[in-house]
Amino acid sequence: MTVDDKLATLLEAAGTAPLSGDPARAAGRFADRAAAEGLADVAYATVDSPLGALLAAATPRGLVRLAYADNGFDAVLSRLAARISPRVLEAPERLDEVRRELEDYFAGRRRRFELPIDWALVGPFGRRVLEATSGIAYGEVSTYKEVAGRAGNPRASRATGNALGANPIPIVVPCHRVLRTGGGLGGYTGGLDIKRALLAIEGVET
Repeated sequence: MTVDDKLATLLEAAGTAPLSGDPARAAGRFADRAAAEGLADVAYATVDSPLGALLAAATPRGLVRLAYADNGFDAVLSRLAARISPRVLEAPERLDEVRRELEDYFAGRRRRFELPIDWALVGPFGRRVLEATSGIAYGEVSTYKEVAGRAGNPRASRATGNALGANPIPIVVPCHRVLRTGGGLGGYTGGLDIKRALLAIEGVET
């Protein structure tokens, strides 16, 4: 049986099981069973936070996307379907650990994320930049120039800024800890108010 055949079978089962008259319940059963069968290449869920709703998405390799509401969740899911796989399903249980670590971070109980990361949406230089950024400790800040140097090209401050601006996993990969030389905030994918809020959570004055 092909993957598409299995999906069709699961969808039929979800629609004919008890309470099938409730589309949300049927969709939930389908997503749960598809995830259990390994048919969901990308699982996603919305996560509440003090910064508003976040969309978290993961593959079997790890967290691949964390998006702010301003990014447009539908657009984010469409890009995931185009870039990774069309088998994108809502499966909140697959994001439970992401939700727990984010809750701990916002509550001040976590200073380092331990989630596995899937870098599928990041190119080679961007990955070096983001891995260097992941090494900036909680409550500390660095500059675009310093991060560029750690990524192997100290003259590539602008390219580093672009890579940070395209960071698909903000907060977990803490691009909010990167500032301009001299202390200016620079840019941020979620907007400068969110960047200030994240730095304030970590005790950094801006």
